Amino acid sequence: MGRHQGHLIGSSAPTAACPFILPNCRQPQSFASLDRSLSKRRRGGKGGEGEAMAMASLARRRAGDLLRPGAVQGAAIFRGFAAAASAEQNDVVVIGGGPGGYVAAIKAAQMGLKTTCIEKRGALGGTCLNVGCIPSKALLHSSHMYHEAKHAFPSHGVKFSQLEIDLPAMMAQKDKAVSGLTRGIEGLFKKNKVNYVKGFGKFVSASEVSVNTLEGENTVVRGKNIIIATGSDVKSLPGVAIDEKKIVSSTGALSLSEIPKKLVVIGAGYIGLEMGSVWGRLGSEVTVVEFAPDIVPTMDGEVRKQFQRMLEKQKMKFMLKTKVVGVDTSVDGVKLTVEPAAGGEQSTLEADVVLVSAGRVPFTAGLGLETIGVQIDKAGRILVDHHFMTNVKGVYAIGDVIPGPMLAHKAEEDGVACVEFIAGKEGHVDYDMVPGVVYTHPEVASVGKTEEQVKALGVAYQVGKFPFMANSRAKAIDDAEGLVKILAEKETDKILGVHIMAPNAGELIHEAVLALQYGAASEDIARTCHAHPTMSEAVKEAAMATYDKPIHM
Repeated sequence: MGRHQGHLIGSSAPTAACPFILPNCRQPQSFASLDRSLSKRRRGGKGGEGEAMAMASLARRRAGDLLRPGAVQGAAIFRGFAAAASAEQNDVVVIGGGPGGYVAAIKAAQMGLKTTCIEKRGALGGTCLNVGCIPSKALLHSSHMYHEAKHAFPSHGVKFSQLEIDLPAMMAQKDKAVSGLTRGIEGLFKKNKVNYVKGFGKFVSASEVSVNTLEGENTVVRGKNIIIATGSDVKSLPGVAIDEKKIVSSTGALSLSEIPKKLVVIGAGYIGLEMGSVWGRLGSEVTVVEFAPDIVPTMDGEVRKQFQRMLEKQKMKFMLKTKVVGVDTSVDGVKLTVEPAAGGEQSTLEADVVLVSAGRVPFTAGLGLETIGVQIDKAGRILVDHHFMTNVKGVYAIGDVIPGPMLAHKAEEDGVACVEFIAGKEGHVDYDMVPGVVYTHPEVASVGKTEEQVKALGVAYQVGKFPFMANSRAKAIDDAEGLVKILAEKETDKILGVHIMAPNAGELIHEAVLALQYGAASEDIARTCHAHPTMSEAVKEAAMATYDKPIHM
């Protein structure tokens, strides 16, 4: 976790998976000085071996290797050129126009690099914008509004004589949001002079990409540096064929033409719980089947238990330690045969629609990686060094196709850092500082380590918790389920992880992200004035509970 925590609690940087890491990078003096001053201010001063070794986590990402192959010097001379992609060699070619790809392309152009972005979909934004993050959040919000109107409004004195769902209008609002944002990215491409090629790209050499365009033509895009940003695809399950009608992926679940009476969700991860929440609020009977013993396995255990109870209060049913062994679509709806994960007596589940959300896998099919010899691991992820370069000179990869969390905002950070390295500057991404959010209601957001991870590392720690039932703003709006939980190293009070379950946890978590990024102690948050009445006061109170005692509990 950044300057201290990379050593203290273990870095999740892809060192073990990647043989190309440059191990000996020197931390800039300014960060080392800041580190020492913070340590002295908090604990009277002794740095110690652990602190010094911990600085390496940041240093490995921070230090720029200006002599590496492919670095582009004097980049500003290229600004203002956007000729046809095949006519001249680009400084940067990006394959994929999702969050990682389009951000990388814009950043490259802003740094004065002649840039082309290739996108097969014909609409920028990738899975996230078109059939993922954005449309799902639109439906989550719309369905929450309906649920609130039906269940919460009367207690606030707002009553309706009749309340109904207009599903086509709900879908139209979602589609409007998606199309507007997609056009917005195209506008940013024009503003920053990024050349946009619509089509499927495939390597023919380490500096050439053959593109079959959506217009039926073929063009070759040449680049000194090529960034693979092709994202990920739905993970399939043996014997469960997705037809996007009865058996759907998240893509199909975002476009159902009617509300299913019974919905079975295979997989209790972020996507499955979010889409289950959407249709559950609109009236579906939702059953979640999960092979693992827990929902969202990466979540802090204590928070997870409270979260599952909340979902069960919303009538979501769970079948944990259960696997699907058979599917029958020959009748109306779908019949699933399930059995215990460890084997045992089988049973049958009936559903109108089955959502397969068992995870995602890197999308690299058809890119011609084997043609140029790009190395991948057993999970299909492209191996890169700390500059995001593959084993092939001048070929880089970012986002879901490389090790690390499969999140849009992580891909964006990858894209910026990768381009900075290409331009001969310094880039930095610390995967221990990437927040994760489940956008249900309440939301669950976290950054850093879970309590289970801290225990496994043998670190002496302390915990501070504060429930939203004791938060005045949460009580005033009658939405007080959840808590804030902070983990800090016992000796130094340095924050190791923060976990929040609350209606707006996805917004509240960024105070914690910033705190971890700068190696803050829980006392730092506790002594920072927070406006009253706000939900964020719960973060302050949890910090107070970590190093001392809270006031309002």
